[in-house]
Amino acid sequence: MRYIALALTLFAAPSWAQVQIDAPWIRATPPGAKVAAGYLIMRNQSASPERLVGGSSPVARKVETHVHIKDGDILRMREVKGYDIPAKGAFELKPGGAHLMLVDLKGPLKEGEKIPVLLKFERAGEVKVDFDVRPLASAQPGHKH
Repeated sequence: MRYIALALTLFAAPSWAQVQIDAPWIRATPPGAKVAAGYLIMRNQSASPERLVGGSSPVARKVETHVHIKDGDILRMREVKGYDIPAKGAFELKPGGAHLMLVDLKGPLKEGEKIPVLLKFERAGEVKVDFDVRPLASAQPGHKH
């Protein structure tokens, strides 16, 4: 029985070890806000490319993958189907760039809270991440949703 448990642990380890998540955070929201943006760094430990395809959280109706696109002098936000993470590489979600959008929040996000988000990857499967809620003032100048 111990050998079976050990074999299952070793077999499962490559899937959860493929993606490492660093510095996950979300900006606090004012009362009545319906969206929040989440940021992090995803590191792909695998020799194969990986792709973040979605997510979910109990604090929002849905979690979307978004990017900012410069259209002339205007920065526009667009939903995308996911983010590619190169083999043995990283992809950063940051203010003014790619980010997770938590849509239809069930309540305000308060500084100091931890927000659970389940990230869904093509190869690595589901990865649970707790996002730190930072002060609303963490915004970059001029960054708005």
